[in-house]
Amino acid sequence: MNKALLSAMLISGLIATGSAESPKPFGRLPDGREAHLYTLRAASGLQVEIADYGGTIVRLLAPDRDGKLADVTLGFSSVEPYPAKSPYFGALIGRVGNRIAGGRFTLDGVSHTLATNNAPGGMPCQLHGGKVGFDKVLWAAEQVTLGGQPALRLRYTSADGEEGFPGQLTVEVVYSLTTDNGVRIDYAATTTKPTPVNLTNHAYFNLAGEGQGTILGHELTIRARRYTPVNAGLIPTGELAAVTGTPFDFTAPHTIGERIGATDGQLRLAGGYDHNFVLDSADGSLAVAATVREPVSGRVLEVLTTEPGLQFYSGNFLDGKLTGKSGGTYLHRGGFCLETQHFPDSPNQPAFPSVVLRPGQSYRTTTVYRLSAR
Repeated sequence: MNKALLSAMLISGLIATGSAESPKPFGRLPDGREAHLYTLRAASGLQVEIADYGGTIVRLLAPDRDGKLADVTLGFSSVEPYPAKSPYFGALIGRVGNRIAGGRFTLDGVSHTLATNNAPGGMPCQLHGGKVGFDKVLWAAEQVTLGGQPALRLRYTSADGEEGFPGQLTVEVVYSLTTDNGVRIDYAATTTKPTPVNLTNHAYFNLAGEGQGTILGHELTIRARRYTPVNAGLIPTGELAAVTGTPFDFTAPHTIGERIGATDGQLRLAGGYDHNFVLDSADGSLAVAATVREPVSGRVLEVLTTEPGLQFYSGNFLDGKLTGKSGGTYLHRGGFCLETQHFPDSPNQPAFPSVVLRPGQSYRTTTVYRLSAR
């Protein structure tokens, strides 16, 4: 990692007292390579386990109001099911998160055709970086010490032309723990050619505990007065619509299930919530974007980010066919995602904030998943 980024993280003072453990075997990929699992643990009991495959958050143990720990993220107990079965459980997403319409975009007058791997409403697109996105690669992992505290640095170099994207993209992601019981993710990247970049993490949360029913009773607040409506292909129309008077108004707390069955055209198109919210704090500062509370356990998740957007996904495509780490079934709406991001289809939407990274520039963004209980 470059010295400037390390220094910025040290100055921030957000690294918590805790410990790292020696990596553990996590199984083998179809090509025979071995994946490993890395653990970061805070004195409070918060613990995160991250695989080098996909940079995946495999487990996140957090205490409830009585101090009882539970794993609050969905996933598998070994790497073997991930390549074929995982709907991006806990993975790092890139080169461009979310959808790009038609798998095409034009940059500086040059047209680029991407690998397509999704077709909502029969309309092909590229989703989350393509057929072999960053979620399906083995990252180089290194346990590092920042300010005397443990962290995990992951590196991946995406070749020029990979999944159709121009330029060689060099990516570093650092997971660390914060003094206020959070998991911090710092993303950095550079490129050899102009290219779109939109990195995120695709953790699925259930604050009652993974495999413990649905998330419909979770209370959600999103600090966004606008969202981006979609067409039948789940591609933004370009409109920044007000949430007022719609089921997308989470400016005050509502349970996820309260309005999910409403006769709203946008909810019908997506089969629930699968929409980008335009954050009120879109000035590049690290700010709270969303808060979720599970009333039985008392666990609270806060999402902080420097990004302008947040994709709220209500687990619409979970169907009860996947068995998780604890042996329980992941029901329809058994997890939710809050993916920090630039807006979907930004390479084709000039009115949206740009995702273009150019040679000589540095891509940097930060997200924190902060946990507490009350």
